[in-house]
Amino acid sequence: MKKRGKLPGIPCTGPRWVGMMALLFTGVAQGADQPLSEEQSLREQIIEQTKRFEALKRQMADMDARLLDMQARLDKEKLRSTRATGSSQPRGNDGSFDLAQASQPRSQPETVGQPDNRPRQQQVAQIFEQPGVLTPRGKLTLEPGLQYGYSSSNRISLVGYTIIPSLLIGLIDIREIKRNTFTASLTSRWGVTNRFELEAKLPYVYRSDSVVQRKLFDGVARDDVFSSQGSGIGDFEVTGRYQLNDGGADNPYYIGTLRFKSRSGKDPFEVETDAVAPPNISNELQKELPTGSGFYTIQPGLTMLYPADPAVFFGSISYQYNIKRSNVSMNTSNGPVLIGDIAPGGVIGFNFGMGLALNDRSSFSIGYDHSSVGRTKINGQTALNSVRTELGTLLLGYSHRINKSTSLNVSVGAGVTRDTPDVQLSVRLPMTF
Repeated sequence: MKKRGKLPGIPCTGPRWVGMMALLFTGVAQGADQPLSEEQSLREQIIEQTKRFEALKRQMADMDARLLDMQARLDKEKLRSTRATGSSQPRGNDGSFDLAQASQPRSQPETVGQPDNRPRQQQVAQIFEQPGVLTPRGKLTLEPGLQYGYSSSNRISLVGYTIIPSLLIGLIDIREIKRNTFTASLTSRWGVTNRFELEAKLPYVYRSDSVVQRKLFDGVARDDVFSSQGSGIGDFEVTGRYQLNDGGADNPYYIGTLRFKSRSGKDPFEVETDAVAPPNISNELQKELPTGSGFYTIQPGLTMLYPADPAVFFGSISYQYNIKRSNVSMNTSNGPVLIGDIAPGGVIGFNFGMGLALNDRSSFSIGYDHSSVGRTKINGQTALNSVRTELGTLLLGYSHRINKSTSLNVSVGAGVTRDTPDVQLSVRLPMTF
């Protein structure tokens, strides 16, 4: 007969039984804890990898920010070390406007290990008197130039009175005026800083006028030709330009300018003017032509450049203030004639245009230039024959980069208003050192 409490084949002694039961419960507990330990380990690994991933994302964002900042600095440095038509623009070493760089976004990264297929330095042909882009710091640009202008006009003056509209009692003064002007100039520009440059210009002027007219107080039915010439140093000019902002692709550049013009040339009141009877009445025929304006001038202005692939748009606005002169006398063939105080009218000017690259060495520009000249005052009163004059010129230009430091700019202008010269032709050869 078997005893209760004993398992078959297992001795039922006290200490041994307790030990076996302890081992059994320990194994069961370890088997239950095994899945929990593996799950906890996986969770800890996922948390650790997530932390590392977030740290890498922060590092990459920080590196991207640093790269963008470095790219912006490099872009600015490139702009400051090159030159175009006025400010730290994308420019070439010879003063050319780099259209390729101007049209590239600032944040666009360059591909490492691949050739750069972008077009090389392009130029905007200079068609206006004032360039738009600044000279790099420490660089000197010398620009010899030659400008030719031709204008012709017809004037009819009725000296007498009319009884009926079809009958004139008196004389008819008919004049045909042809003017040729050659201006040779030497312009120098110095980059004081990356944002500021100074310019000095010294012109030499040669003028030749021919006037075909009937003598005013003669009844002779023939034409006379009155010719006069003038040559000499023109009005010396000094200009300062400052870049106001950091432009870029799809962002305009603004350049402030301030120009001062002297009276170094012979003015219209110094040259001898022909006079006819009665004494001291001028018929406005100058025996010698002036080479200067006769007035000091201050001209502030603002220039804008806007690169938009594949073109560059540019324009400016300015106001020319002519300083009044006192106790002015006209030099006539019958002696000096006191005129008094003369205050020329101010000149409001604006221009705009577009430059387009033809290839890596040449570019083409088209633009329009307009000036509105105010009325002149003498002794505080508006001069009798003074009217506001509108001068409009349509300009075409071509630029060719000869080498890294020299370019050739050619422009031609056609007058679109009656008071504007018929033709203007300019040739410039900027050289950067």
